[in-house]
Amino acid sequence: MKRLALRTGVRWKISIAIAAVSALVAVALSLVVHNSARVSMLDNAREVQLERLLFAQRMYDSTKEAKFGTKVDDPNLPRSLERKMAQGRRATYVQEGENGVPDVWAAVPLSNGTVLSLHSKFADRSNTIMKDLDRSLIIGSVSVVFGGCALGVLVGGQLSRRLRKAAAAAGRVAQGHTDVRVGEAVGGVVRDETDELARAVDALTDALNERIEAERRVTADIAHELRTPVTGLLTAAELLPPGRPTELVRDRAQAMRTLVEDVLEVARLDSASERAELQEIALGEFVARRVATLDPGIEVQVVHDSWVSTDPRRLERILGNLLANAAKHGGTPVEVTVEGRVVRIRDHGPGFPEALLREGPSRFRTGATDRAGYGHGLGLTIAAGQSRVLGARLTFRNATPAGSPGSGAGGAIAVLWLPEHAPTNTGSFPMPLLQDLEDLKD
Repeated sequence: MKRLALRTGVRWKISIAIAAVSALVAVALSLVVHNSARVSMLDNAREVQLERLLFAQRMYDSTKEAKFGTKVDDPNLPRSLERKMAQGRRATYVQEGENGVPDVWAAVPLSNGTVLSLHSKFADRSNTIMKDLDRSLIIGSVSVVFGGCALGVLVGGQLSRRLRKAAAAAGRVAQGHTDVRVGEAVGGVVRDETDELARAVDALTDALNERIEAERRVTADIAHELRTPVTGLLTAAELLPPGRPTELVRDRAQAMRTLVEDVLEVARLDSASERAELQEIALGEFVARRVATLDPGIEVQVVHDSWVSTDPRRLERILGNLLANAAKHGGTPVEVTVEGRVVRIRDHGPGFPEALLREGPSRFRTGATDRAGYGHGLGLTIAAGQSRVLGARLTFRNATPAGSPGSGAGGAIAVLWLPEHAPTNTGSFPMPLLQDLEDLKD
Protein backbone atom coordinates (compact mmCIF):
# COMPACT_ATOMS: atom_id res chain seq x y z
CA MET A 1 0.00 0.00 0.00
CA LYS A 2 1.33 3.38 -0.96
CA ARG A 3 2.07 5.60 2.03
CA LEU A 4 0.63 9.08 2.05
CA ALA A 5 3.26 11.80 2.34
CA LEU A 6 2.82 15.48 3.14
CA ARG A 7 5.10 17.44 0.86
CA THR A 8 6.41 20.68 2.36
CA GLY A 9 9.34 22.89 1.50
CA VAL A 10 12.45 23.40 3.62
CA ARG A 11 11.51 27.07 3.97
CA TRP A 12 8.26 26.33 5.76
CA LYS A 13 9.73 23.56 7.88
CA ILE A 14 12.42 25.92 9.18
CA SER A 15 9.87 28.71 9.64
CA ILE A 16 7.54 26.48 11.63
CA ALA A 17 10.42 25.19 13.76
CA ILE A 18 11.72 28.69 14.55
CA ALA A 19 8.19 29.96 15.21
CA ALA A 20 7.50 27.06 17.58
CA VAL A 21 10.75 27.62 19.49
CA SER A 22 10.10 31.38 19.60
CA ALA A 23 6.60 30.77 20.93
CA LEU A 24 7.86 28.41 23.66
CA VAL A 25 10.62 30.84 24.71
CA ALA A 26 8.23 33.81 24.64
CA VAL A 27 5.61 31.99 26.74
CA ALA A 28 8.22 30.78 29.24
CA LEU A 29 9.78 34.23 29.63
CA SER A 30 6.36 35.87 29.87
CA LEU A 31 5.33 33.52 32.69
CA VAL A 32 8.59 34.13 34.55
CA VAL A 33 8.34 37.91 34.17
CA HIS A 34 4.64 37.92 35.12
CA ASN A 35 5.17 35.82 38.25
CA SER A 36 8.28 37.76 39.29
CA ALA A 37 6.51 41.09 38.88
CA ARG A 38 3.42 39.87 40.76
CA VAL A 39 5.47 38.46 43.65
CA SER A 40 7.51 41.64 43.87
CA MET A 41 4.43 43.89 43.89
CA LEU A 42 2.68 41.70 46.49
CA ASP A 43 5.75 41.76 48.72
CA ASN A 44 5.81 45.53 48.43
CA ALA A 45 2.08 45.70 49.25
CA ARG A 46 2.61 43.55 52.35
CA GLU A 47 5.42 45.78 53.56
CA VAL A 48 3.30 48.90 53.03
CA GLN A 49 0.36 47.21 54.81
CA LEU A 50 2.57 46.31 57.79
CA GLU A 51 3.95 49.85 58.03
CA ARG A 52 0.40 51.25 58.09
CA LEU A 53 -0.58 48.77 60.78
CA LEU A 54 2.42 49.63 62.95
CA PHE A 55 1.58 53.32 62.66
CA ALA A 56 -2.02 52.54 63.57
CA GLN A 57 -0.75 50.45 66.54
CA ARG A 58 1.10 53.43 67.96
CA MET A 59 -2.04 55.53 67.64
CA TYR A 60 -4.05 52.76 69.35
CA ASP A 61 -1.57 52.57 72.25
CA SER A 62 -2.09 56.30 72.80
CA THR A 63 -5.83 56.68 72.23
CA LYS A 64 -7.11 53.11 72.66
CA GLU A 65 -9.06 53.62 69.43
CA ALA A 66 -8.63 51.61 66.22
CA LYS A 67 -8.06 54.05 63.36
CA PHE A 68 -7.15 54.02 59.65
CA GLY A 69 -9.38 51.01 58.94
CA THR A 70 -7.86 48.75 61.57
CA LYS A 71 -9.92 46.35 63.64
CA VAL A 72 -9.44 44.67 66.99
CA ASP A 73 -10.00 40.90 67.07
CA ASP A 74 -11.47 40.84 63.55
CA PRO A 75 -13.56 37.64 63.27
CA ASN A 76 -12.58 37.30 59.56
CA LEU A 77 -8.90 37.09 60.43
CA PRO A 78 -7.33 34.20 58.40
CA ARG A 79 -6.35 31.11 60.38
CA SER A 80 -2.69 31.40 59.41
CA LEU A 81 -2.55 34.86 60.98
CA GLU A 82 -4.35 33.58 64.10
CA ARG A 83 -1.64 30.97 64.57
CA LYS A 84 1.06 33.60 64.18
CA MET A 85 -0.70 35.87 66.68
CA ALA A 86 -0.90 33.00 69.17
CA GLN A 87 2.88 32.80 68.92
CA GLY A 88 3.16 36.55 69.61
CA ARG A 89 4.47 37.41 66.15
CA ARG A 90 3.36 40.12 63.81
CA ALA A 91 2.74 38.93 60.24
CA THR A 92 1.23 39.67 56.83
CA TYR A 93 -0.87 37.45 54.61
CA VAL A 94 -2.14 37.57 51.03
CA GLN A 95 -5.50 35.96 50.35
CA GLU A 96 -6.96 35.41 46.91
CA GLY A 97 -10.11 37.48 46.61
CA GLU A 98 -12.95 37.76 44.21
CA ASN A 99 -12.31 38.50 40.50
CA GLY A 100 -8.67 37.54 40.98
CA VAL A 101 -7.86 40.68 43.06
CA PRO A 102 -5.92 39.57 46.21
CA ASP A 103 -6.63 40.77 49.76
CA VAL A 104 -3.65 41.97 51.79
CA TRP A 105 -3.74 41.36 55.55
CA ALA A 106 -1.47 42.59 58.32
CA ALA A 107 -1.85 41.74 62.03
CA VAL A 108 0.03 42.48 65.24
CA PRO A 109 -0.60 41.18 68.80
CA LEU A 110 -1.30 43.81 71.49
CA SER A 111 -0.14 43.77 75.10
CA ASN A 112 -3.63 43.11 76.44
CA GLY A 113 -3.93 39.87 74.42
CA THR A 114 -6.03 41.28 71.60
CA VAL A 115 -5.08 41.41 67.92
CA LEU A 116 -4.99 44.56 65.83
CA SER A 117 -5.39 43.85 62.10
CA LEU A 118 -5.61 45.77 58.84
CA HIS A 119 -7.32 44.38 55.73
CA SER A 120 -7.46 45.99 52.27
CA LYS A 121 -7.64 45.05 48.63
CA PHE A 122 -4.62 44.97 46.39
CA ALA A 123 -4.04 48.52 45.16
CA ASP A 124 -5.96 49.35 41.99
CA ARG A 125 -2.89 51.02 40.57
CA SER A 126 -0.82 47.90 41.12
CA ASN A 127 -3.54 45.80 39.52
CA THR A 128 -3.58 48.15 36.52
CA ILE A 129 0.19 47.88 36.27
CA MET A 130 -0.05 44.10 36.17
CA LYS A 131 -2.66 44.23 33.45
CA ASP A 132 -0.50 46.61 31.41
CA LEU A 133 2.48 44.32 31.97
CA ASP A 134 0.50 41.28 30.79
CA ARG A 135 -0.65 43.16 27.71
CA SER A 136 2.92 44.16 26.91
CA LEU A 137 4.11 40.60 27.39
CA ILE A 138 1.44 39.28 25.01
CA ILE A 139 2.31 41.87 22.38
CA GLY A 140 6.01 41.12 22.80
CA SER A 141 5.42 37.36 22.53
CA VAL A 142 3.37 37.73 19.35
CA SER A 143 6.05 40.02 17.91
CA VAL A 144 8.74 37.48 18.74
CA VAL A 145 6.76 34.68 17.06
CA PHE A 146 6.17 36.73 13.90
CA GLY A 147 9.80 37.81 13.91
CA GLY A 148 10.84 34.16 14.22
CA CYS A 149 8.58 33.27 11.29
CA ALA A 150 10.10 36.04 9.19
CA LEU A 151 13.60 34.91 10.11
CA GLY A 152 12.67 31.32 9.30
CA VAL A 153 11.28 32.33 5.90
CA LEU A 154 14.45 34.30 5.19
CA VAL A 155 16.87 31.57 6.27
CA GLY A 156 14.75 28.74 4.87
CA GLY A 157 14.19 30.62 1.61
CA GLN A 158 17.92 31.06 1.13
CA LEU A 159 18.56 27.37 1.78
CA SER A 160 15.60 26.36 -0.40
CA ARG A 161 16.85 28.49 -3.30
CA ARG A 162 20.30 26.93 -3.06
CA LEU A 163 18.83 23.43 -3.00
CA ARG A 164 16.56 24.18 -5.95
CA LYS A 165 19.51 25.54 -7.93
CA ALA A 166 21.47 22.40 -7.09
CA ALA A 167 18.54 20.19 -8.13
CA ALA A 168 18.09 22.11 -11.40
CA ALA A 169 21.79 21.83 -12.20
CA ALA A 170 21.79 18.11 -11.35
CA GLY A 171 18.76 17.68 -13.63
CA ARG A 172 20.64 19.33 -16.50
CA VAL A 173 23.59 17.02 -15.86
CA ALA A 174 21.19 14.06 -16.01
CA GLN A 175 19.95 15.34 -19.40
CA GLY A 176 23.48 15.13 -20.77
CA HIS A 177 24.87 18.64 -20.12
CA THR A 178 28.12 17.36 -18.65
CA ASP A 179 29.68 20.84 -18.62
CA VAL A 180 27.23 22.04 -15.95
CA ARG A 181 28.75 22.35 -12.47
CA VAL A 182 26.40 22.13 -9.49
CA GLY A 183 28.82 24.07 -7.28
CA GLU A 184 28.85 27.02 -9.67
CA ALA A 185 25.06 26.93 -9.99
CA VAL A 186 24.61 27.08 -6.20
CA GLY A 187 27.06 29.95 -5.76
CA GLY A 188 26.58 32.38 -2.86
CA VAL A 189 28.91 33.82 -0.23
CA VAL A 190 27.74 31.73 2.72
CA ARG A 191 29.07 28.17 2.71
CA ASP A 192 27.02 25.37 4.20
CA GLU A 193 26.12 21.72 3.68
CA THR A 194 24.64 22.58 0.27
CA ASP A 195 28.14 23.24 -1.03
CA GLU A 196 29.27 19.85 0.28
CA LEU A 197 26.37 18.25 -1.57
CA ALA A 198 27.28 20.19 -4.73
CA ARG A 199 30.91 19.09 -4.52
CA ALA A 200 29.84 15.48 -4.04
CA VAL A 201 27.50 15.64 -7.06
CA ASP A 202 30.21 17.28 -9.19
CA ALA A 203 32.71 14.62 -8.15
CA LEU A 204 30.17 11.91 -8.99
CA THR A 205 29.50 13.55 -12.37
CA ASP A 206 33.22 13.72 -13.14
CA ALA A 207 33.68 10.08 -12.20
CA LEU A 208 30.73 8.99 -14.34
CA ASN A 209 31.90 11.12 -17.26
CA GLU A 210 35.36 9.60 -17.05
CA ARG A 211 33.91 6.11 -16.98
CA ILE A 212 31.54 6.82 -19.87
CA GLU A 213 34.33 8.40 -21.89
CA ALA A 214 36.58 5.43 -21.20
CA GLU A 215 33.85 3.02 -22.30
CA ARG A 216 33.19 5.11 -25.41
CA ARG A 217 36.88 5.11 -26.34
CA VAL A 218 37.13 1.36 -25.82
CA THR A 219 34.00 0.80 -27.91
CA ALA A 220 35.24 3.09 -30.67
CA ASP A 221 38.72 1.51 -30.64
CA ILE A 222 37.29 -2.00 -30.85
CA ALA A 223 34.96 -0.99 -33.68
CA HIS A 224 37.85 0.66 -35.56
CA GLU A 225 40.01 -2.40 -35.10
CA LEU A 226 37.19 -4.64 -36.36
CA ARG A 227 36.41 -2.53 -39.41
CA THR A 228 39.51 -3.59 -41.40
CA PRO A 229 39.21 -7.37 -40.89
CA VAL A 230 35.45 -7.25 -41.47
CA THR A 231 36.00 -5.37 -44.73
CA GLY A 232 38.57 -7.97 -45.74
CA LEU A 233 36.13 -10.72 -44.81
CA LEU A 234 33.46 -9.18 -47.06
CA THR A 235 35.96 -8.88 -49.92
CA ALA A 236 37.01 -12.49 -49.47
CA ALA A 237 33.37 -13.61 -49.36
CA GLU A 238 32.84 -12.06 -52.79
CA LEU A 239 35.50 -14.38 -54.19
CA LEU A 240 33.82 -17.54 -52.93
CA PRO A 241 32.03 -19.72 -55.47
CA PRO A 242 28.24 -19.31 -55.69
CA GLY A 243 26.20 -21.43 -53.34
CA ARG A 244 24.21 -21.54 -50.15
CA PRO A 245 27.29 -21.55 -47.86
CA THR A 246 28.63 -18.49 -49.65
CA GLU A 247 25.35 -16.65 -49.17
CA LEU A 248 25.40 -17.45 -45.45
CA VAL A 249 28.98 -16.20 -45.10
CA ARG A 250 28.20 -13.00 -47.00
CA ASP A 251 25.05 -12.43 -44.96
CA ARG A 252 26.83 -12.84 -41.61
CA ALA A 253 29.78 -10.74 -42.74
CA GLN A 254 27.44 -7.97 -43.87
CA ALA A 255 25.58 -8.17 -40.53
CA MET A 256 28.92 -7.86 -38.71
CA ARG A 257 29.89 -4.87 -40.83
CA THR A 258 26.55 -3.19 -40.09
CA LEU A 259 27.05 -3.80 -36.37
CA VAL A 260 30.55 -2.30 -36.48
CA GLU A 261 29.31 0.79 -38.32
CA ASP A 262 26.43 1.18 -35.85
CA VAL A 263 28.78 0.91 -32.89
CA LEU A 264 31.05 3.56 -34.41
CA GLU A 265 28.06 5.82 -34.96
CA VAL A 266 26.90 5.39 -31.35
CA ALA A 267 30.43 6.22 -30.16
CA ARG A 268 30.44 9.43 -32.23
CA LEU A 269 27.02 10.41 -30.91
CA ASP A 270 28.13 9.77 -27.33
CA SER A 271 31.11 12.07 -27.80
CA ALA A 272 28.70 15.01 -28.39
CA SER A 273 30.95 16.20 -31.21
CA GLU A 274 28.42 15.71 -34.02
CA ARG A 275 26.99 18.84 -35.64
CA ALA A 276 24.04 19.09 -37.99
CA GLU A 277 24.38 20.46 -41.53
CA LEU A 278 21.13 22.38 -41.80
CA GLN A 279 18.96 22.82 -44.86
CA GLU A 280 15.44 24.14 -45.41
CA ILE A 281 13.19 21.27 -46.50
CA ALA A 282 9.47 20.64 -46.90
CA LEU A 283 9.02 18.02 -44.21
CA GLY A 284 5.96 16.25 -45.63
CA GLU A 285 7.39 15.91 -49.12
CA PHE A 286 10.78 14.81 -47.77
CA VAL A 287 9.28 12.12 -45.52
CA ALA A 288 7.01 10.83 -48.31
CA ARG A 289 9.94 10.44 -50.74
CA ARG A 290 12.26 8.81 -48.20
CA VAL A 291 9.62 6.39 -46.94
CA ALA A 292 8.74 5.42 -50.50
CA THR A 293 12.43 4.65 -51.11
CA LEU A 294 12.81 2.64 -47.90
CA ASP A 295 9.52 0.73 -48.12
CA PRO A 296 7.11 1.46 -50.99
CA GLY A 297 4.33 -0.43 -49.22
CA ILE A 298 4.04 2.14 -46.40
CA GLU A 299 1.54 4.91 -46.96
CA VAL A 300 2.44 8.41 -45.72
CA GLN A 301 -0.33 10.79 -44.65
CA VAL A 302 0.58 14.48 -44.71
CA VAL A 303 -2.00 16.36 -42.65
CA HIS A 304 -0.32 19.66 -43.42
CA ASP A 305 3.19 20.32 -44.65
CA SER A 306 5.74 22.57 -43.00
CA TRP A 307 9.19 23.93 -43.85
CA VAL A 308 11.84 23.04 -41.30
CA SER A 309 15.54 23.71 -40.91
CA THR A 310 17.22 20.36 -40.30
CA ASP A 311 19.88 17.93 -41.52
CA PRO A 312 18.31 15.74 -44.27
CA ARG A 313 20.90 12.98 -43.91
CA ARG A 314 20.36 12.60 -40.16
CA LEU A 315 16.58 12.85 -40.53
CA GLU A 316 16.65 10.09 -43.13
CA ARG A 317 18.75 7.99 -40.73
CA ILE A 318 16.15 8.46 -37.98
CA LEU A 319 13.28 7.52 -40.30
CA GLY A 320 15.12 4.46 -41.55
CA ASN A 321 15.84 3.17 -38.05
CA LEU A 322 12.28 3.76 -36.84
CA LEU A 323 10.79 2.02 -39.87
CA ALA A 324 13.27 -0.86 -39.55
CA ASN A 325 12.32 -1.26 -35.90
CA ALA A 326 8.61 -1.26 -36.80
CA ALA A 327 9.21 -3.83 -39.54
CA LYS A 328 11.27 -6.15 -37.29
CA HIS A 329 9.40 -5.94 -34.02
CA GLY A 330 5.98 -4.53 -34.91
CA GLY A 331 3.10 -5.58 -37.05
CA THR A 332 1.50 -4.38 -40.26
CA PRO A 333 0.21 -2.00 -41.31
CA VAL A 334 2.85 0.62 -40.53
CA GLU A 335 1.45 4.16 -40.62
CA VAL A 336 3.48 7.37 -41.08
CA THR A 337 1.80 10.71 -40.39
CA VAL A 338 3.28 14.18 -40.86
CA GLU A 339 1.56 17.12 -39.21
CA GLY A 340 3.47 20.38 -39.17
CA ARG A 341 6.83 19.66 -37.56
CA VAL A 342 5.73 16.34 -36.07
CA VAL A 343 6.37 12.93 -37.64
CA ARG A 344 4.55 9.95 -36.16
CA ILE A 345 5.32 6.31 -37.00
CA ARG A 346 2.91 3.65 -35.76
CA ASP A 347 2.85 -0.08 -36.16
CA HIS A 348 0.23 -2.60 -35.06
CA GLY A 349 2.42 -5.05 -33.20
CA PRO A 350 2.75 -5.93 -29.49
CA GLY A 351 3.95 -2.42 -28.55
CA PHE A 352 7.14 -1.17 -26.90
CA PRO A 353 8.33 -3.00 -23.78
CA GLU A 354 7.75 -1.22 -20.49
CA ALA A 355 11.51 -0.91 -19.84
CA LEU A 356 11.94 1.15 -23.02
CA LEU A 357 8.95 3.36 -22.20
CA ARG A 358 10.30 3.92 -18.70
CA GLU A 359 14.04 4.35 -19.37
CA GLY A 360 14.31 5.07 -23.09
CA PRO A 361 16.36 3.20 -25.71
CA SER A 362 19.38 1.28 -24.45
CA ARG A 363 22.13 -0.18 -26.58
CA PHE A 364 22.38 -3.96 -26.87
CA ARG A 365 18.97 -4.38 -25.25
CA THR A 366 16.22 -5.48 -27.58
CA GLY A 367 13.41 -5.60 -25.03
CA ALA A 368 10.86 -8.34 -24.40
CA THR A 369 11.02 -11.60 -26.35
CA ASP A 370 7.58 -11.06 -27.83
CA ARG A 371 8.79 -7.92 -29.58
CA ALA A 372 12.49 -8.40 -30.11
CA GLY A 373 13.70 -11.90 -30.71
CA TYR A 374 16.72 -10.72 -32.69
CA GLY A 375 18.81 -7.60 -33.35
CA HIS A 376 21.44 -5.75 -31.34
CA GLY A 377 19.32 -2.89 -29.96
CA LEU A 378 21.27 -0.02 -31.53
CA GLY A 379 18.62 1.21 -33.99
CA LEU A 380 16.52 3.20 -31.52
CA THR A 381 19.64 4.31 -29.65
CA ILE A 382 21.04 5.81 -32.87
CA ALA A 383 17.67 7.39 -33.70
CA ALA A 384 17.52 9.03 -30.26
CA GLY A 385 21.13 10.24 -30.58
CA GLN A 386 20.58 11.70 -34.05
CA SER A 387 17.44 13.43 -32.75
CA ARG A 388 19.51 15.18 -30.07
CA VAL A 389 21.95 16.37 -32.74
CA LEU A 390 19.02 17.87 -34.65
CA GLY A 391 17.70 19.53 -31.49
CA ALA A 392 14.61 17.37 -31.86
CA ARG A 393 12.81 15.19 -29.33
CA LEU A 394 11.95 11.54 -29.91
CA THR A 395 9.26 9.97 -27.72
CA PHE A 396 7.92 6.44 -27.48
CA ARG A 397 4.54 5.22 -26.31
CA ASN A 398 1.99 2.48 -26.95
CA ALA A 399 -1.39 3.04 -28.52
CA THR A 400 -2.94 1.36 -25.48
CA PRO A 401 -1.56 2.73 -22.16
CA ALA A 402 0.62 0.34 -20.18
CA GLY A 403 -1.20 -1.46 -17.38
CA SER A 404 -4.62 -1.27 -19.03
CA PRO A 405 -6.48 -4.30 -20.44
CA GLY A 406 -4.88 -5.33 -23.73
CA SER A 407 -1.82 -3.19 -23.06
CA GLY A 408 0.27 -2.76 -26.21
CA ALA A 409 -2.32 -4.44 -28.41
CA GLY A 410 -2.80 -1.25 -30.39
CA GLY A 411 0.81 -1.10 -31.51
CA ALA A 412 3.85 1.08 -30.83
CA ILE A 413 4.04 4.80 -31.65
CA ALA A 414 7.26 6.76 -32.12
CA VAL A 415 6.85 10.54 -32.39
CA LEU A 416 9.61 12.84 -33.66
CA TRP A 417 9.20 16.50 -32.64
CA LEU A 418 11.36 18.74 -34.81
CA PRO A 419 12.25 22.17 -33.38
CA GLU A 420 10.75 25.38 -34.67
CA HIS A 421 14.22 26.89 -35.03
CA ALA A 422 17.53 25.33 -35.97
CA PRO A 423 19.44 23.92 -32.99
CA THR A 424 22.18 26.13 -31.61
CA ASN A 425 24.07 23.31 -29.92
CA THR A 426 23.96 19.55 -29.59
CA GLY A 427 21.45 18.16 -27.17
CA SER A 428 18.83 20.90 -27.02
CA PHE A 429 15.29 19.79 -26.28
CA PRO A 430 12.41 21.86 -27.74
CA MET A 431 9.11 22.18 -25.93
CA PRO A 432 6.14 20.65 -27.78
CA LEU A 433 3.49 22.95 -29.22
CA LEU A 434 -0.19 22.69 -28.40
CA GLN A 435 -0.94 21.11 -31.76
CA ASP A 436 1.74 18.49 -31.00
CA LEU A 437 0.03 17.67 -27.72
CA GLU A 438 -3.22 17.19 -29.58
CA ASP A 439 -1.42 14.71 -31.82
CA LEU A 440 -0.52 12.58 -28.81
CA LYS A 441 -4.17 12.28 -27.85
CA ASP A 442 -5.04 10.40 -31.04
